[in-house]
Amino acid sequence: MKRTRRLISVSHSYVVALNRRLANEMARVGRDAWEVTAVAPRAFHGDLSPLVLQREPDEAARVEDIRAFFSRSLHLFLFGPELRAHLARGVDLVHSWEEPYVLAGMEVALLTPRRVPLVFSTAQNLSKRYPPPFAQTERFVVDRASGWMAWGETVRENLLQRPGYASRPSRAIPMGVALEAFQPDRAQGEDFLRELGWSPSGPPVVGYLGRFVPEKGVPLLMAALDALETPWRALFVGGGPLEEGLRGWATRHGDRVRVVTGVPHAGVPRALNAMDVLCAPSQTTPQWKEQFGRMLVEAFACGVPVLGSDSGEVPHTLGDAGIVLPESKPEAWTEALATLLESPARCQELAERGRERAASRFAWPVVARAHLDFFTQVLEQR
Repeated sequence: MKRTRRLISVSHSYVVALNRRLANEMARVGRDAWEVTAVAPRAFHGDLSPLVLQREPDEAARVEDIRAFFSRSLHLFLFGPELRAHLARGVDLVHSWEEPYVLAGMEVALLTPRRVPLVFSTAQNLSKRYPPPFAQTERFVVDRASGWMAWGETVRENLLQRPGYASRPSRAIPMGVALEAFQPDRAQGEDFLRELGWSPSGPPVVGYLGRFVPEKGVPLLMAALDALETPWRALFVGGGPLEEGLRGWATRHGDRVRVVTGVPHAGVPRALNAMDVLCAPSQTTPQWKEQFGRMLVEAFACGVPVLGSDSGEVPHTLGDAGIVLPESKPEAWTEALATLLESPARCQELAERGRERAASRFAWPVVARAHLDFFTQVLEQR
């Protein structure tokens, strides 16, 4: 009978219960073969407000809380010294969900016993030159690691060109989607439309979900809609610095546009089910390109057809289940929207493809199994 392996997964993101879905799903999928412990900060500064660890009653993974210091900076924060004890208690493998160039990533690498394999996850899809001490930190972590996982194909392609990465086992694994929360529910979507003061029987709804920032392509989508002659309504869900300009543009279109802010993640399925198509016109900049696009797979899961730009990871995420368009050509978006909105059969085809892709590639049990399979590969190679 095989011995149960002990996995420790460390991440500052685990302070949020939603982000512990990975650890919990690995525990569920790997039960009897893996014992999974998620090490999380007791508190973290957060982007918008302070975050305090909250435990959920049905978590499959063991959750251990430790201190975090200097958490206003993702590059400089450190876990408390009690991390050492968690990494030394009969552990078979340590998973670090911290970038290899940040100080916390180096701390995990330093405190993991040499006999224990270390695997880190990274989302860096741009080729960057880091100043000291981050360049040295990255080299140390890569040299110490027994393998690494990329949150997407473009991340892996980028990092294979950097020193040390190609000599370590690696795998591209996407983020997951909760199919029990994100699923087709037209009645739910129609209720959302009514709350907006719209009739469910009106023109099709072109949707946007995400930050209201230039790099997410909000100006391009506005321009594409300005030129669209097919009847349409537009629903923008999110928030950000472009909100004032977006609302001014919406005013010029009267009752055809709604801008909704402050929607919690639990409310996103209702918003998606109110859309007839989701647009993700992400724009590559020298400092940024789309790393994954969680809204894409959430739309897939809800059976919403998706149009996405050719920025970063978007084409890999969409595959043959969505429509990939040039990120810098509003006229291509106008044409694609007109074609799609005038073809219910094509919309249905994309909806079915998206739902199947969400279930077969992005469902959390699938993503968790891919992690555990890679961890097993690393252990067997050692």
